Amino acid sequence: MELDVPLLRSDTPGVANVLHFNNAGAALPPRPVLDAVMSHLAREAAIGGYEAAAEAADRIADVYDAIATLIGARPDEIAVVENATRAWDMAFYAVPFRAGDRVITARAEYLSNYLAFLQMKARVGIEIDVVDSDASGQLDLAALERVIGPRTKLIAITHVPGRGGLVNPAADVGRIAARHGILYLLDACQSVGQLAVDVREIGCHMLSAAGRKYLRGPRGTGFLYVRRDTIGDLEPPFIDLEAAAWIADTYVVRDDARRFENWERFGAGQIGLAVAARYAVRVGIDAIEARVKALGALLRRELAKRPGVSVHDRGVEQCGIVAFLKDGEAPGKTRDRLRAMSINAHEARLSRLDLPARGSDAVVRASVHYYNDESEVERFVRAVAD
Repeated sequence: MELDVPLLRSDTPGVANVLHFNNAGAALPPRPVLDAVMSHLAREAAIGGYEAAAEAADRIADVYDAIATLIGARPDEIAVVENATRAWDMAFYAVPFRAGDRVITARAEYLSNYLAFLQMKARVGIEIDVVDSDASGQLDLAALERVIGPRTKLIAITHVPGRGGLVNPAADVGRIAARHGILYLLDACQSVGQLAVDVREIGCHMLSAAGRKYLRGPRGTGFLYVRRDTIGDLEPPFIDLEAAAWIADTYVVRDDARRFENWERFGAGQIGLAVAARYAVRVGIDAIEARVKALGALLRRELAKRPGVSVHDRGVEQCGIVAFLKDGEAPGKTRDRLRAMSINAHEARLSRLDLPARGSDAVVRASVHYYNDESEVERFVRAVAD
């Protein structure tokens, strides 16, 4: 199915103001998401926050079914939190690590996640095994299999690392984790909303994602998926009256994924997140993936044709994120020069794990979405080169 791009652009008010190639940072919301958030905020102002939440209880609760439908999960396997990092943290810090347990990750891991590994190493005494990339730049599956040992507790990787177009083979990792009986945590911050993500097919026990990026939801929203048979094995790192009940001199934690939530939440944002998930399903996630990948490939080809511009994407499978450098111009300078022309891109800082392979500490990151069009690719490339 081909997308009706002009119609989708007409449903995206922001395209009238900017050429937005920073969807991996925060995508432009579609009109239904914008309307849902703004109308609920207006209702809060009119009658009060608690009262507006009670009035909109069904719309707030719809987020669990909407997200579950999007990623092939069950509603009771979904927790709504403030952002993808908090979702990932709630899963990682719930794993009952002991001294000597080992965590396997990839060289292209997200910086915040690796900081958590380091903290857990200092706090508990875990060991971190970093699996090298293969010749293409993606996680080396054979090397992953070799490094698994009797003390391996967790495999934690990022699906789309976000510093370029690389898509790691998440489902292949899931099959390896299942074969060895190891917990598998997938950071899907950049893939949900851009790629078809099915948690059953991937085989992960836990998955974290953001609302603001390719899903086109509000900032300040994210979600965590935890597989039904795994929930009971994970004690939340902290609880409140949403996550648990106080009974006599003890407490009982909820038996669903909402044990990882807290009571206070961004009501308008949760409504907007549900609308964004439903919108993506309605547009068609397979069609979205095809469109985004095609635009990303076009942008890579056109940038590579320009003298003095080098493309730095890796991996067998690539998505809508494109990393590049312009000779003689620092990535931050390129970003600022483009922004002065109402063109949005991002300076992506590389992790210490990435530096030896990349040879640079940052790249310019351009990230396209399905509502972008070919004329914007042409304009962007011309602005970069000229």
